[in-house]
Amino acid sequence: MSTLPPAPPLPPRVDLRSRILAGEVTIGAFVNLGSLAGAELTARAGFDWVIVDLEHGMGSEADLHAQLLAVQGTPTAALVRVASAERLRVGRALDMGADGLMIPRLESVAEVAETLTWMRFPPDGIRGVALPNRGGGYGEATHPDLHQRNARLTGVFQVESMTAVEASDALAAIDGVDVLFVGPADLSHSMGIPGRFDEPSFVAALDRVVAACRSAGKSAGILLKDASVLPPALAQGFTFVGVGSDSAFLAGGARAAVALARATIA
Repeated sequence: MSTLPPAPPLPPRVDLRSRILAGEVTIGAFVNLGSLAGAELTARAGFDWVIVDLEHGMGSEADLHAQLLAVQGTPTAALVRVASAERLRVGRALDMGADGLMIPRLESVAEVAETLTWMRFPPDGIRGVALPNRGGGYGEATHPDLHQRNARLTGVFQVESMTAVEASDALAAIDGVDVLFVGPADLSHSMGIPGRFDEPSFVAALDRVVAACRSAGKSAGILLKDASVLPPALAQGFTFVGVGSDSAFLAGGARAAVALARATIA
């Protein structure tokens, strides 16, 4: 009885982490509609990365596999914001093949360090080894390959409170924390200045995160309302920048179409 030869391995995914650590500016978007088509259309637009949002988005882990397939059929890196920092949620997203993770709601070095152990295979962490799943190339990965997978995994950790801002120097210094990503809305609310992004204290908090990342050779990230406000964010030192979401792009395009149509027939 003949034995079938192994399937040829697919080309490696884009190495987003090396670009981030080299200080390159990367531009991305959130995918929050829970839609395969929405994820694919966003990725095909040419972003460096998209983040499938399982914390605030409309999709669930049941929708994640299809969205990862849609994004990873393009050169765009597919990151996942997990619903919460739990070992099984982290492991499930990685086992489905995510190129990296965004972790919300962590504030201390101990919390971040523990979460990183769930993201990395031994000896760097305690991530469960399950090579036959998609994250292991359905068996194409070998045990000696796992250190390379650790090295390519992008780790984005959110800064959503002043506690996290004050810990930003220590957080940015941790190996595996590639991006400290400010959530402007949550941070402004935690500071008691909801939505007042021009307040000097808010700007100072952003500056502190940027300085921590620069000192550690990491990337400071932020979500903007759209690309029109990108220049000041870049001038401030942010290099991992989200410029919208699939839902915002759909809503904006629909509104623009209606406005143009009504202006034409008025």
